[in-house]
Amino acid sequence: MVAVTLEHVTKQFGKVTGVDDVHVQIKPGEFFTFLGPSGCGKTTTLRMIAGFYFPTTGRILFGENDVTHLPPHKRNTGMVFQNYALFPHMTVAENIAFGLQVRRKSRQEIREKVERAQKLLYLEGYGSRRIDQLSGGQQQRVALARALVIEPSILLLDEPLSNLDAKLREETRVEIKRLQLELGITTIYVTHDQAEAMTMSDRIMVMQGGVVQQIGTPREIYNRPHNRFVASFIGESNLWTGVVEKIERDEVVVRFPGGHTLVGLKTNVSPSCQVREGQDVTVSVRPEAIRQAEAHEEGPNILQGEISIAEFTGIAVNYLATVGETQLKAMFVNQGSAVKERGELLRVHVPRECIYFVE
Repeated sequence: MVAVTLEHVTKQFGKVTGVDDVHVQIKPGEFFTFLGPSGCGKTTTLRMIAGFYFPTTGRILFGENDVTHLPPHKRNTGMVFQNYALFPHMTVAENIAFGLQVRRKSRQEIREKVERAQKLLYLEGYGSRRIDQLSGGQQQRVALARALVIEPSILLLDEPLSNLDAKLREETRVEIKRLQLELGITTIYVTHDQAEAMTMSDRIMVMQGGVVQQIGTPREIYNRPHNRFVASFIGESNLWTGVVEKIERDEVVVRFPGGHTLVGLKTNVSPSCQVREGQDVTVSVRPEAIRQAEAHEEGPNILQGEISIAEFTGIAVNYLATVGETQLKAMFVNQGSAVKERGELLRVHVPRECIYFVE
């Protein structure tokens, strides 16, 4: 298992900056994900780790070895591309064996390792098939087998599930995580899919505009977003901007347009946010953190608004309501109770520990 360190890595394409000052250490054996929208710099960063691009400034280390300017074939990485990049004129076994042949391994070793890789990826009996005779999921497994058969120190995956349908994507997601845990290999994964990142990763690096927005575990990224972008990109969130009315002991009182207030905790202030009296501040509240209040319930953080949209999904009921000048999104787990309709009043309680100050 090998650690991967990016030391203040920047990549420029002419006058355009693709990646700006990325500084991160990926632990040995970690499943680490680059997450962000298209064009955010995640694939460029992965390609620098693979050796297809060289950084304009900064260094890349595998363990203690500086690989910044090493060509790809000297880095001992296995890579699975978005389109798999399989050779259509070769059989499954020939595709898997390609990397071993380039390394001039013996026929006996190639045969043994290819058979082992086929067994690991449930491809036994498929060795003589051509690539165009395989389903999308089978092609994806061949690409994985080809990357793993060379026994790389680091596995690089560039949106490998984007060409699969929803059900197959979910099944393959579980399979990739199983393989990574079984082999204990350091894995770096690129995706724009939040569900993939949240379910598979040990840690996530969220990127936007070539800049790292936040690095943390899925729980940290979701529950304690550093800024407005992270809060809005990862899942659903209520993002409300108001004015800090007062700060008392461990509490922050924020007044919003329309006159309603919320009381949050000072411990829930993100590193990018400074909270002062009289200052504008944006808070993030997840819809599922909000609970339905009783008609007689009073006190701090009780809000009431008119429902404009009510969605019944089976598992949950999603509401969009207008509170003063603010739009409120709330999600309640379906427990068989009556569902409110458009135009009815929704009365909710926002727990103070679920209010997070992001800007």
